[in-house]
Amino acid sequence: MNSMGMDEHVSPADRQQDHDDSSADATKVVPVTESIRYRRRAQSAEKRAEDLAEQLTQANEKIARMSEDLDSLQLDQKLARKLTAAGAIDLEAAVLIAKTRLQNQAEIDVDGCIEKLKSEKHYLFGTAPDAVTPRKTAAAKDRVKPGQTTLERAATRAARTRHRADLLEYLKLRRNLL
Repeated sequence: MNSMGMDEHVSPADRQQDHDDSSADATKVVPVTESIRYRRRAQSAEKRAEDLAEQLTQANEKIARMSEDLDSLQLDQKLARKLTAAGAIDLEAAVLIAKTRLQNQAEIDVDGCIEKLKSEKHYLFGTAPDAVTPRKTAAAKDRVKPGQTTLERAATRAARTRHRADLLEYLKLRRNLL
């Protein structure tokens, strides 16, 4: 009667709470093998997330390097086009010098750099075309250097002027002397 009397003193709300606690404990209990499987899956997912984060970091670094390389190539091409238009003889040297100067500047001014380069390093750029000299008349003679033969003078004159008449004169002298 004692145990039965105690059951009578327990309120229905207490009985419901005890029933809820026991059912909650039953749902919380998970078999050990299933718990191990969940833990392994969680660990592999975490490892996979770390690997993907590392791959993303590497891809971002590669994209940044490629972007810098592309910018450098575009600058090289722009410099090459503008230096060619400006009449650069040694294009490679002019591009390297201009690129070095542009790296030291905060704002890239390609045209200003090329003008400055052209004024400071004029030997990198072609000279103005020589004025066309009038043809010599029969009375005007070339100056003779000591030790230079007539054939050598005619050959240098033909090479220098590139006129057909000078070439024919050289060939005539060569045929007669040799």
